[in-house]
Amino acid sequence: MSESDDEKIAALEVVLWHDDPRFARALGKGRPRPPREYRRRRARPALAVALGAVVTGAVLPHGVMMATGLVMTAMVISLFGPGAGRRTPPPGS
Repeated sequence: MSESDDEKIAALEVVLWHDDPRFARALGKGRPRPPREYRRRRARPALAVALGAVVTGAVLPHGVMMATGLVMTAMVISLFGPGAGRRTPPPGS
């Protein structure tokens, strides 16, 4: 490879380490794990709890619980979005 290719690969490596260090570390060990975009394990149980609060607030006419459940649901749904969990904007934006 030419030096410019090595520099491009090194720049990509730095961006990868900055964006998702756990993925980069696992890739370096030869055991790649799903990137951050595909790891949403905490979102599903949180969504279940939030929807449970909405249903409980509706069944037992309790407005505060229902409102809390709706707010929690809105917050959890944002975890399912395409940029969920990103700390910094992607390069070039």
